[in-house]
Formats: sequence, structure tokens, C-alpha cells
Amino acid sequence: MHSTRVVGRFTRTRFDSRAELTEACRSAQVSTFPDTCMPQSRRYLLISLGLALIVIVAWLSLRSTTPVVPEAIKHGYSEALSAARAGQPGAARQLYQQLGRPDLSVKRRVWLHAELPNYPSPQALKLADADLQSEAADVRLAAIKSVVGLVPGGQRSLLLGPLLDDEDQSVRFAAINALLGLTPDELGLYFAPLEQAIDGWEQVLKEQPPSAATYAQLARLHLHNAELKQAQDALENTLRLEPGNLPALVMQIDVLDRQGQSDAARQLLAQQLKAQPDSAYLQHALGLWLLHHDQLEFALLGLSKAVELEPDNKDYRYDLATTLHSAEELEAAQNQLQEIVQRHPADRKARVLLINYWKESGQLQNVQVLLAQLEQLNPDDPALQQGL
Repeated sequence: MHSTRVVGRFTRTRFDSRAELTEACRSAQVSTFPDTCMPQSRRYLLISLGLALIVIVAWLSLRSTTPVVPEAIKHGYSEALSAARAGQPGAARQLYQQLGRPDLSVKRRVWLHAELPNYPSPQALKLADADLQSEAADVRLAAIKSVVGLVPGGQRSLLLGPLLDDEDQSVRFAAINALLGLTPDELGLYFAPLEQAIDGWEQVLKEQPPSAATYAQLARLHLHNAELKQAQDALENTLRLEPGNLPALVMQIDVLDRQGQSDAARQLLAQQLKAQPDSAYLQHALGLWLLHHDQLEFALLGLSKAVELEPDNKDYRYDLATTLHSAEELEAAQNQLQEIVQRHPADRKARVLLINYWKESGQLQNVQVLLAQLEQLNPDDPALQQGL
């Protein structure tokens, strides 16, 4: 038995058994009860078509959001790295292309970041900022170093401040070190977070087994907070465990100076130089110490000796050039910068300063040559955009 009622244009029928439903469908009364008599095979077909449609839409969506890396760029990593290191024309463009790849390995991305500070531009900063968000801690560490090289100290807190609470401890500590020495005004909103992060790191260091590296890092944190006595104690412990630690020794000289103990600082430096007269590191430190104490002529002797001992050290030669310029020995300063550019063609800092020094002496032809080279290296360099 079955009952029938009319709904709109269709007759709605209720069957009392599956047999009645089957018999009704066989008798071709589909128009009378269309949604009841749909064959099971047709239902399966519609479901399959729906699933297939979903899969196709998902595939098209993934295809549209995943960028395709051109083959030339995909196989251009080694060439880009070599060009960046050698300061070859087009180096910036190749470097940016490689860092923009989504398929680049962590190791290769880290190596490229080591070269990025020599090629500053809005695009370079965008790439470094993007890698600060990388899933790989090693990439975030490399990006921190890039930001330090690309951005002046007073402007980097907005970029690096968020990493003070990074999930990876090494990244947090690298961000702290990158922000040490900045003033409260330069730190802005990140002044308090940095102080909290420093307190947390100090606690971690104090809980570790004593080591020269641990004490040296504690000294740096104390120096940032102007805790000179604590910094002095930490450095003494560093040198007790590692007497040959020259960076710690030079830091100790700086702490003595800050405490008004210039004579003690000078004696300590002289004592070390007597024991290690051929240490370029100590000769350079001597030159900077004398420069800080307004002894320009003697400072030049120390800085020149450091360059003589390590002629390929571009940092020593750069400091000698700027000190020569301060002594109004412009040609000698230009010669030192030319030597850096010849030995290290990718060194942007020396190249830009040499352009300024040549402009100062009216050597405009040399200026044009270096500007043209800089434009070939990196057409978006801020020095060019600002009309150097």
C-alpha cells in the first residue's frame, strides 16, 4: 500500500516497502516521484563528478599560487654567488633573483645573505625582511646579519625587535647582540623588550658551566647596561680561562677607559704589545686607542703597522684611510681605499668613500668611472639614487 499527496506541480508518494518503490520505478513513473527513483549508479556518477571538480579546482589553485622558477635562474646559483663575491657587473640583480627563489636550500640562502650587505637597495631590504620570517633558524640568523649590514643602527630595531621573542634561542640571542649599543630613543618600543631579553640571557649564561665565551658574552651585556664593574669582573674571568683572548683584552682596555683609568688601560695595552709586537690585532687596537685619545700622529703608526702585518685586512686598511683623511693626507687616504677596491671589488663601503674623497680633491673623471662601475654592480644603490 502507498499513499499519495500533491505538492506544487509534483505528486509526492510515500511507499510502505522497498518492493513497492522498486516496482514503481520500473513502471517508468519517474516523473511522478523524481527524487525518489534516481538510479543508484547515477548518484555515484554525480558524486564522482563532484569530487573530480573539487580536485581540479584545488590543483588549479595550487598551480596559480606556486611561482614557477625559470630554468636560467634555477641553474644560476653558482654564477650569482661568484658575481657577488667578485663584484662583477649585474651582481645585485643575480643575487636578488636567487634570494627570491622559493626552492633555494637553507645552506645556499645563508651563503647569499653573507654577500647581501654589499648590494643595498629597497629590494635587498625586502628580501632580508622576508627571510627574518623563514621557517629555518639558520636563515633567520643570516637575515639578521644582512639587516645589520644594510640598515643603520637607529633604524634596525623595528625589523629585529620582533625576534627578541623568537622560538629559537640562538635567534633571540643574535637579535639581542644586533641591538646592543643602541640608545633608548633608537630602540623605541623595543627598549623594554630588549632589557627583558638581556635579563633572560644573563640568567641562561649564569646557569651554564664557566667558560671564556660565556664570561665574554656576559661582559657585552653588562657593557650595554653600563654596568662597568660587572663587565670588568666578567672580562677578568674570561682572560683567566683564556689568556690569549685578544678581543676580550681589548674590551677590558675599553672598560678601564670608561671607568676613567686611562693609565691602567695604556699600561695593559703596552704590556700585551711588548709580548706580541707582531699582532696586527693589537697594533690596530693601539691605533684606535691613540686616536680616541687625540694622538693622531701616533695613531697612524699603529694603524699603518696593522696594515703592514695584515695587508689583506680591509677593515684595518679602511680605518687607516679615514685616519689619514683626518690628518689631511687626502692622497694617501685615497691610495688606501684604491687598494681595498682592487683587492676586494665587492667592498661597497670603500668604493663609496673613495668616490667622496675623489670628489673632494676635484678628480671628477675618477668619480665618473667609479660611479659607472657602481651602477653596473647595483643600479638601485642608494648612493646613486641620492646623487652621490
